[in-house]
Amino acid sequence: QVRVVESGGGLAQPGGSLRLSCAASGFTFSNTAMSWARQAPGKGLEWIANIGRESDTYYADSVKGRFTISRDSAKSTVYLQLDSLKPEDTAVYLCRAGRSPGYWGQGTQVTVSS
Repeated sequence: QVRVVESGGGLAQPGGSLRLSCAASGFTFSNTAMSWARQAPGKGLEWIANIGRESDTYYADSVKGRFTISRDSAKSTVYLQLDSLKPEDTAVYLCRAGRSPGYWGQGTQVTVSS
């Protein structure tokens, strides 16, 4: 049974940082591409970052240079480091295992506010 669980969200000030984690199980993590997306209040789902099996990374323009995706196959975990946070980064952040449609977690809330 595939399981994807996000954690690490919370409240951060503008300019601050957070580190999100996505723990996965039930499939061969090292062979699977992983992604992060987010959904802001009243908006649709926005893909923000992807990391391939070889740790090749891709970012949406809205987060490039501020967010960093990484993976630890020994822990079957993918991370998303959020730096230089802005109020518009406020959203529920979701992790997906595999290509579309993939397996999604329940998400973790990130709120950026002073």
